[in-house]
Amino acid sequence: MHIVLYAPEIPQNTGNIARTCAATGSVLHLIEPLGFELSDKYLKRAGLDYWHLMELHVHPDFYTMMRENPGAVYHFATTKAPRSYHEASYGPDDFLVFGCETRGLPESLLSRVYDRCVRIPMRAEARSLNLSNSVAIVLYEALRQQRFNGLLDHGALTGREDDAAPWMDYV
Repeated sequence: MHIVLYAPEIPQNTGNIARTCAATGSVLHLIEPLGFELSDKYLKRAGLDYWHLMELHVHPDFYTMMRENPGAVYHFATTKAPRSYHEASYGPDDFLVFGCETRGLPESLLSRVYDRCVRIPMRAEARSLNLSNSVAIVLYEALRQQRFNGLLDHGALTGREDDAAPWMDYV
């Protein structure tokens, strides 16, 4: 999967999304202008030490990214979409496009791709969800449709003792 952030503004959100991309094997595309420097300490801290696990591309604009990825299938996340994210069919190499935190995606773009727009259901009084949460929600639905191919679907206990053992008497 490919995650596209159109002019992201908040480094912590982008760092969290980078960590999600690293954990899922997704490629992260950032469309300029960025509201921060890629060396930003908040960006790096939010991504923890996962940066080496992910592929990052920075593009000067959306159309350059499209030219560099001919034939790609795009899904555009917006609160203005006609259908829910779970109603779309996602392929393993699809691009999930998200707008900036304060303005979303430009309406000039959305009007041309309206049939490929998806939304996350929420209350009418809520303006939107946090960008990194939105990416995780839509991405994991797309990955679910791919049967989480290539991802671990189970965990294992390590056998390590926990220092917080006193609470164990209550479970």
